[in-house]
Amino acid sequence: MTDPIMRLEGVCKGYRRGGEEIQIFDRLTIDIETGAFISIMGPSGSGKTTLLNLLGGLDKPDDGRIVFDGQEIQGWGESRLAKWRAANVGFIFQFYNLMPSMSAARNVELPLLLTNYSAKERRRRVATALEVVGLSDRARHRPRELSGGQQQRVGIARAIVADPRLLLADEPTGDLDRQSADEILSILSLLNRDLNKTVVMVTHDPQAASRARQELHLDKGRFTDAQVAAQ
Repeated sequence: MTDPIMRLEGVCKGYRRGGEEIQIFDRLTIDIETGAFISIMGPSGSGKTTLLNLLGGLDKPDDGRIVFDGQEIQGWGESRLAKWRAANVGFIFQFYNLMPSMSAARNVELPLLLTNYSAKERRRRVATALEVVGLSDRARHRPRELSGGQQQRVGIARAIVADPRLLLADEPTGDLDRQSADEILSILSLLNRDLNKTVVMVTHDPQAASRARQELHLDKGRFTDAQVAAQ
């Protein structure tokens, strides 16, 4: 077994709503192995999105450790976390979050504008990312000229353009028809299998969850069951 790329150890996380303290996680521990493809299901309010935010450094635990490749990140400042995210984490969203006035290529390039890459290197990486998701011929199209499935492919290309090790997908097929959803899941499987990306996907769709190599169920801040798909 490979070493985990990420570990949450004894993580506690809660929020205040009015005068009430709502506990999401109470000493949650999970290892995410390098090269894993994990799907997470669970009812609304079970902590799925909070978990992704903790894994992606968008939120910090109240207590406990978050370790990425041997480094504890929970105490880092926002500037250091932003640099770490840019290099190591790709985010895929349900509603794509594309800039409507920009072409597909420009949308994919956006994360690279915060790096020191030359314009030539940025163009190379954008072309590679669009090729991986099968949209080389749509590079100049704006989002309104693309189908929902194609827009999500642009979102995936944007997530992988900096070659991150970890992909976090929050309901990536939630706004798509079955055929488009299956195409997106096939791309995620390819990224995991052929490019060794570690993928953590939150979903309400059992069919989507079954495409992962490991299925976890989150309920009331705890993993209640898990199964590993046949390899």
